[in-house]
Amino acid sequence: MTDEDAPIEIEINGVLDLHGFAPSDLRTLIPDYLEECSRRGIYAVRLVHGKGIGAIRRSVHGLLDRSPLVAEYALAGGDRGGWGATVVTLRPRVADDE
Repeated sequence: MTDEDAPIEIEINGVLDLHGFAPSDLRTLIPDYLEECSRRGIYAVRLVHGKGIGAIRRSVHGLLDRSPLVAEYALAGGDRGGWGATVVTLRPRVADDE
């Protein structure tokens, strides 16, 4: 296994900085991260996608729209990254879900 193939360990703390990830990674990265946050009882998540031209932001929002874990999301306030980040509120886990 090359270094490129090695899994990347990500701290699960409710903040995921997407800089440094390929856009093609987002399709699995974001759902997996949200699932792990939910499992750990972290229901407020901030996804830092950057400002740029908005392509990554639109991809992130599309993934959030399809996720049953997401209660709501919005662009972050000015003190949390503005339109360069999205804050997500996850639905609380149901006891049978665990």
